[in-house]
Amino acid sequence: MTYFTWKEEGLTQDCETLDSMAARFEESARLMRKMSAEGFKVEKRNKRQIITHIDSKVFNDWGFVSEEPPYQQLTMILEEEIK
Repeated sequence: MTYFTWKEEGLTQDCETLDSMAARFEESARLMRKMSAEGFKVEKRNKRQIITHIDSKVFNDWGFVSEEPPYQQLTMILEEEIK
């Protein structure tokens, strides 16, 4: 039997068929396109891809938790309170 190893982890780890893997990728693609349309961006920092948004309210509305250092998060909160 010929085969190859599928190395992607996380997104399709619990899928048991190629159809379920395809559905997972399609669902993820729809979400990524919607995020892009709402202004989210991908940036490379320290050899990692991170998802960013310039508006912390939009970021929070999506339910994401910021990984910024606490002092930067506090600065963002204070700037929003001033507006």
